[in-house]
Amino acid sequence: MTEEPTEHYFSTPQGAEHRRTIHLTVRGRELTLQTANGVFSGSRLDPATAVLLKEVPPPGPEVRRVADVGCGYGPIALTLALDCPWLSVDAVDTNERALALTRDNAAALGVADRVRTSTPDRVDPAARYDEIWSNPPIRIGKEALHELLLTWLGRLTPDGRAVLVVGKNLGADSLQHWLGEQGWPTERLASSKGFRVLESRREKNH
Repeated sequence: MTEEPTEHYFSTPQGAEHRRTIHLTVRGRELTLQTANGVFSGSRLDPATAVLLKEVPPPGPEVRRVADVGCGYGPIALTLALDCPWLSVDAVDTNERALALTRDNAAALGVADRVRTSTPDRVDPAARYDEIWSNPPIRIGKEALHELLLTWLGRLTPDGRAVLVVGKNLGADSLQHWLGEQGWPTERLASSKGFRVLESRREKNH
């Protein structure tokens, strides 16, 4: 595969940052967020993320700690923090520019005390999560994606779950099957606009 001339959103951009303001409606709530070049879906709410947030209800009060894996500029993490005042959210991304945007957006929305940003390598390996929400970076390649998912699924509490949104044309159905083979039975919660919303839980006695 030849190297693409443009930078990938899942690495920290090297060029100058150009911020912009976008206005989103998420779960009936109007949000004004800062985005920038060099981050995932920096000009709008990504359609897959929109499907995830529409199809999966907010966590209940029994859920205390959540990870947003591949947070971008923060739409999932911020929505969860706004929906659930009791919730602590770890927003994780390899892109430092995205993390800075998430921090600034969290501060502007008054949830900076409950949204913590981190690159994957700085996450405490002992951290455990009641839920993981993710629009995972499918385009990093199958091997890297599988490693990422198994790492994070292994950080779920015994009764925890992961909710993922994946494009049907990007292998959602085969990923669902593969997760089951790895000891993570995965159900399809919804299918909308060409995307599958999947729920993975730990296999009992796994």
